[in-house]
Amino acid sequence: MSRSAPVNLPSAPTRGALAVGFSVRNKLFVFGAGLFGLILLTALFAPWLAPYDPNAINFAVKLDPPSWTHWMGTDDLGRDILSRVIYGARTSLIIGFNVILIAMAIGVPIGLLSGYFGGRLDMVLMRVTDVFLAFPPLLLPIAITAALGPSLVNAMLALAISWFPWYARIMRGAVMSIRSQLFVSAARTMRISQLKILVRHILPNAWTPALVQASMDFGYTILAAASLSFIGIGAKPPTIEWGLMVALSRSKFLDFWWTAAFPGLAIFITVLAVNLIGDGLRDILDPRARGV
Repeated sequence: MSRSAPVNLPSAPTRGALAVGFSVRNKLFVFGAGLFGLILLTALFAPWLAPYDPNAINFAVKLDPPSWTHWMGTDDLGRDILSRVIYGARTSLIIGFNVILIAMAIGVPIGLLSGYFGGRLDMVLMRVTDVFLAFPPLLLPIAITAALGPSLVNAMLALAISWFPWYARIMRGAVMSIRSQLFVSAARTMRISQLKILVRHILPNAWTPALVQASMDFGYTILAAASLSFIGIGAKPPTIEWGLMVALSRSKFLDFWWTAAFPGLAIFITVLAVNLIGDGLRDILDPRARGV
């Protein structure tokens, strides 16, 4: 009696493959990622893309409207606005990355320790965090920057200090839901050190909500830094920054709209792109959104 040949069944797709497939089908995420990639490439290749020196002064073309020579017009010193917007992308992206990295470097360890150990340590760390959360979103950065002195570095530090409590809270909640799971209990039974449990077992399983929050906050940090520059306590000339460009043009905006409109549009597009990426990441990393 002959035996039938074995049937090779297709293997089940991995979680990574499902996430990639879901991300490709999420058109808004793809659009946001493509838009942000374009902004990133613009910042990286600014010296080759900018048609003029962004700081070159030419009073002969002072406040010229958009034309084939200057696609976004010129400002009150005759500087090409397109070139300044292209170079300003560098500053704005650096602000976003630095603020998020510093805020996570402060908030994630606090949330990790607070959620894992609990007790008195949790109470002390969370009460300190609540003190920073009690301030309105922009009031604390304004106060810190005013105390340290107006500059771009101080503005980034002030924004990071005002942003870290959110990461501490998010990480604490994620760790508290993980610390009672079986694999953590097994690690404790095997007498694995607390530090190794935190770094190798808890953190990799709790970082997803913080990552999603970081992707959402990236655009808002750029917007907040632009707000600080607009009121005069952020970036200072000759730094090229979109918020500072809008601030320097506010008195001329009604008569020469292009001086503020194009830097403001650059801020809008960047924040939109990052928010679309954040929404997409939240859906991709949430199994319930993919039906997994």
